[in-house]
Amino acid sequence: MICFGAGDPLYEPYHDTEWGWPQTTTQHLYDNICLEGMQAGLAWITVLRKREAFREVFQGFDPAKVVDVDIEPLLQNARIIRARAKLQACVTNAHATLAMDGGLPELIWSYREDRKAPTSWADVPATTKTSVELSKRLKKLGFVFVGPTTVYSLLQATGVVNDHLADCRVRDEVEQARARVVL
Repeated sequence: MICFGAGDPLYEPYHDTEWGWPQTTTQHLYDNICLEGMQAGLAWITVLRKREAFREVFQGFDPAKVVDVDIEPLLQNARIIRARAKLQACVTNAHATLAMDGGLPELIWSYREDRKAPTSWADVPATTKTSVELSKRLKKLGFVFVGPTTVYSLLQATGVVNDHLADCRVRDEVEQARARVVL
């Protein structure tokens, strides 16, 4: 069984090879912070469809390059989500990421949660005490568009939390990969 995306040519591979698999580099985590922020108020599939265009305009989500991105031209780019506040958040969060001097992986993974496997999507929360705490911490560090729901989505997407359903075909592999994470 698959948690979500069965049969969709974009969504299914994302589920099988990316969502929930541990991400431990600053660039991958920063990429996910930006994309999860883009999702606010939208379906993830919308962001997924525009992800490659985002990676192009934000230069591979290299925070050292994104700090210099001018968002004004991006507001005319139909290939991406053209929400000024969300685009500006990517630049703001690049500055915050660089100010951490490589400490983003350690911070995010310090909020790791090991919970019982959910048996249905009804068992998966939108936020947790952990996501509320990490949201507050990120905001204190200068990050924006990192509310508790967005942060919980970040934790799920980057493997800090394993919310693949109990009968999902990749859950055990994801859990084994998470067990090998050492920062």
